[in-house]
Amino acid sequence: MKGFKTNKSFTKRIKITRKGKILGRKSGLDHFNAKQPRRKQLRQKNLRPFQMDRKDIGRFMPHNH
Repeated sequence: MKGFKTNKSFTKRIKITRKGKILGRKSGLDHFNAKQPRRKQLRQKNLRPFQMDRKDIGRFMPHNH
């Protein structure tokens, strides 16, 4: 019987903290940011808490939870 594999493309886009929180980028920030004030550009780079069900966490990252 084969084990579950971690989805590598997904895990590269998120960060898991020591306490198990999942952090990720807000969507829609890749494009058309040159006209934004620099302060807003830098603020958008921060990671935000990423909400996932336990079921999805087990599906994408079976060895990390």
